[in-house]
Amino acid sequence: MKRILLLTFIGIFSFHIGQANNPIDSVDFPKSWEGIWKGELEIFNGMGKVQSLPMELHIFPNDTSVVRWSWTIIYGEDKEAGKRDYELIEKDKSKGIYLVDEKNTIVLDGFLLGGKFFERFEVMGNLLMTSTEKVNENELVWEIISGKLTPISTTGDQDFEGEEIPPVNGYGINILQRARLKKV
Repeated sequence: MKRILLLTFIGIFSFHIGQANNPIDSVDFPKSWEGIWKGELEIFNGMGKVQSLPMELHIFPNDTSVVRWSWTIIYGEDKEAGKRDYELIEKDKSKGIYLVDEKNTIVLDGFLLGGKFFERFEVMGNLLMTSTEKVNENELVWEIISGKLTPISTTGDQDFEGEEIPPVNGYGINILQRARLKKV
């Protein structure tokens, strides 16, 4: 238990230090990401790459608000059928907390940490995590990993050298989607 408390303390302490010393997290997101980003989305499973298709991400300020941006994702050649017209909403910029409104009653929580924008959510028994990172002035890397929410393993859950170890569930990852998007 001492190890768990120590790790928890270190994690919390590191988070606060990181927030104080990492200006990328709060200064210019999403403003410095604004524009049209295009590239190729590659989809992988355990056997390798199974699909590739064009992808775009359009980020623009909403005319009606300084805390809202269009966050439009386009998959495939058909720009209308593949269009996902979302909205990014600033909830608490000082804490890196945002919302992604899918405009269909689904609103996902988003978090800017270490210069990366993350969303993690569960849908229909699958756990998904997205990350989007601006790696330089002209390139974003966008990824989604997904797998079943059912654990594939549980370890720990016993005493070890006088310390009570909690159960730890492991979850499989079945799909990776990754796109390198260039600013146009």
